[in-house]
Amino acid sequence: MRVYVPATVVMLRALNADGELSAIGNTAFALTPALRESYATGGDEELEYAAMLDAARASLRLLNTELMSESDTLMRRAVVSADVDGALLRPDLDYSVVKLAGPIPLKAIAAIHFDTEEAEGAVQAAAAVVDAADLGDPDAEFTLGDAEDHDLAWYAPQELPFLLELM
Repeated sequence: MRVYVPATVVMLRALNADGELSAIGNTAFALTPALRESYATGGDEELEYAAMLDAARASLRLLNTELMSESDTLMRRAVVSADVDGALLRPDLDYSVVKLAGPIPLKAIAAIHFDTEEAEGAVQAAAAVVDAADLGDPDAEFTLGDAEDHDLAWYAPQELPFLLELM
């Protein structure tokens, strides 16, 4: 199953150093039957993209947590896509949520999706209001939309060391 794991730069550095990615709470996102049923139309590619966007929004929550504990957090969303076995469906949490069996080895990673430098301001503002947006605050939703207007850049797994070095 292709999964999308929300991440931060701290997590990407750990992936680079350890050769595996440990998702927070073993939580990831995927094209699940519940996600498919929640859309009236759309092919697999569109629905996979929806799952990736769910992971990108979850990355904002991780950034918010890091921001509260560290002032030098790099405000860029990261999503790691990987092919794994043993992911359990969790429709009780949300349509696209899955629980992973454990850490993901580097060899299972298909790609790394990461914000460009231009997105940092919008991402920082969105990370601060993501919870309010989830509760329906229209101003927070607008701020979140500004961050989501920035597309995540695509990197091959072997580019990770160079990506981290350039930050």
